[in-house]
Amino acid sequence: MNTIPCMNVLLNGKPRTLTTEATVADLLLRMNMAPIRVAVEINEQLVSRKNFSETKIQEGDRIEVVTFVGGG
Repeated sequence: MNTIPCMNVLLNGKPRTLTTEATVADLLLRMNMAPIRVAVEINEQLVSRKNFSETKIQEGDRIEVVTFVGGG
């Protein structure tokens, strides 16, 4: 039986299970969010957009994803 290793994180204050080795880019893809329209913090540290694909998420991380909304 093959099981995919998972980890638990808090995403916008709610528990979430992700596969290990997930990156910020993987998370945004899973959430159907365009990287250009969001800001991401992990453990209260802002993650640069250029580092989304290489920033790995770790067990217990507190992740905040904020979307930008335009208006006029």
